[in-house]
Amino acid sequence: MAYLEFNGRSVAYRLLGAQTNPLVVLAHPLGMSQAVWDDVLPALLPRYRVLTWDLPGHGASQGMSGERVTPADLANEALALVDQAGDAHFHFVGTSIGGVIGQQLIEAHGDRLLSATLTNTGAVIGNPELWNTRAARVRDEGLAAMAEEIVPRWFGPRAFEASPALKAGWCVQMGRGDDESYAQLCEMLGRDTFTGKLSGKGVKVQLLGGSDDLATPPETLQGLASELDGAPLEVFDNVGHVPSVEAPARLAQTLLSVMAAELGDVANRGVSYATGLTTRKQVLGEEHVERSTKNANSLDAPFQQMITRLAWGELWSNEDLTRRERSLITTGILAALGREELTLHLKTAQRIGLSEAELRQVLMHVAIYAGVPAANHAFALAKELGWGE
Repeated sequence: MAYLEFNGRSVAYRLLGAQTNPLVVLAHPLGMSQAVWDDVLPALLPRYRVLTWDLPGHGASQGMSGERVTPADLANEALALVDQAGDAHFHFVGTSIGGVIGQQLIEAHGDRLLSATLTNTGAVIGNPELWNTRAARVRDEGLAAMAEEIVPRWFGPRAFEASPALKAGWCVQMGRGDDESYAQLCEMLGRDTFTGKLSGKGVKVQLLGGSDDLATPPETLQGLASELDGAPLEVFDNVGHVPSVEAPARLAQTLLSVMAAELGDVANRGVSYATGLTTRKQVLGEEHVERSTKNANSLDAPFQQMITRLAWGELWSNEDLTRRERSLITTGILAALGREELTLHLKTAQRIGLSEAELRQVLMHVAIYAGVPAANHAFALAKELGWGE
């Protein structure tokens, strides 16, 4: 767990995975915490860098003290965390109020989004009377007292059958939240809507719902789809309001499909230069790529274009292998051949997060299958670059 000071508050977040992978930001539902994503993380981390955080007064984040909160405030908090991670562009996934944050990002910061997957949310959720009544009750009775009433609405019947302790566990979690922060967020949901604000934004959007969702039923998602120019909607059967808890494997598979780079008809049309350039910058670092591009002249500019489209577009952007796996393969081949680019890819292996043990095994394979001199040279070079103790 890490913390960021933002607007006078301490924000708890996690930043997981290799910095060479595309970033995906996950926003949790009202009353819960970033722990809702735990069962989704193992499927995402081999291919993505993942940022999760606790909303104000939730989990380990500091609560609010009286200020009127808006979707823009929450989106700016998310962007501050993204900036802290050092990424200009990112995928976004949000459930419930997390989906409201996603709508704010689509409206005001769509140029930074690679994609947005909004689950169990709506352009309008409930009505002002419902939310203002709940806010007043929370201030009067407290979250711990109201959790027994609210938590059962989060999950479908099948989830409770599969995990009888689910209700008690999340009641404890909700009861630990900050009453005032929760009440402020309720009032925001009753006050701020996105009707008429989301059309024509040019962001790739996927909507997901649950057939057993009482808070944001499929009809609410259908209304949001209309606001988003007919964005595709998939409804998970036998799932309530929190698919990351109720159907994590299915949700993860859907996210991987949505966030995968769109390579198109590779066999007949190849991959665009822009796709390759994005991947090249993520893997090698923007400074290296900008330096290589700047140093190109009329002689090798077409070559730079070619390797960006072929090596970085068609190979490294393809998700049949993870970038970690491609780093192992590339390092082994370059070591076996004794190529100059081995230096660059030994540095890249460090960025990707290969361990010393993994690199050692790659170079041991080089020694057996390509010759001891080649491996000896690679070991020496790796040590010069800081590998080993």
